[in-house]
Amino acid sequence: MGPMDLQEFLDHVDRGETIVGGSAAHRFMHDAAQAALAVTAELNGGHHSPDEVRALLSRLTGRPVDESVAVFPPFHSEFGRNLRLGRDVFINIGCRFQDTGGITIGDGTLIGHGCTLTTLDHAIDPARRADMVPAPITIGRRVWLGANVTVVPGVSIGDGAVVGAGAVVTRDVPADTIVAGVPARPIRPTGFDSAAS
Repeated sequence: MGPMDLQEFLDHVDRGETIVGGSAAHRFMHDAAQAALAVTAELNGGHHSPDEVRALLSRLTGRPVDESVAVFPPFHSEFGRNLRLGRDVFINIGCRFQDTGGITIGDGTLIGHGCTLTTLDHAIDPARRADMVPAPITIGRRVWLGANVTVVPGVSIGDGAVVGAGAVVTRDVPADTIVAGVPARPIRPTGFDSAAS
């Protein structure tokens, strides 16, 4: 099999197919990481105006980033081309997004300091440890992730949910629910109906 292009790679991960260590997909991912790391190095290398930050994010993601989006660097992403940001998204200082498997963040969502979103699992079999299985993260509208939250591959967080600081989210979070802890568990409803607002 010859070299892979971006659309072929995105189709591969969207199907949830394993990225086999040493394969064309694996090589594509590593090459794409170099481009993403170059953009994030520029983003994190000095002060940039909000417009400049959005322009760099557009280069990173390969798509327009709405003028309402705000990101406070440093910000890290090892792929970029599978990251989708809605309107009025705010991402605070020191976040790390492994978006190779796909990260979608809905309108009005707030991401606290130091959050980590991961979308690749390595194989459990030590002989196949370089193999990776992609699974997307989907975060709904008007979600709030507190500081230092970790979200693991394949998790969806419903509209209006709140994730307490330091939580590790290993399961889907229903809309309008507060979760906290390691692993994150439901605490109570938010008391608000995000579908009504």
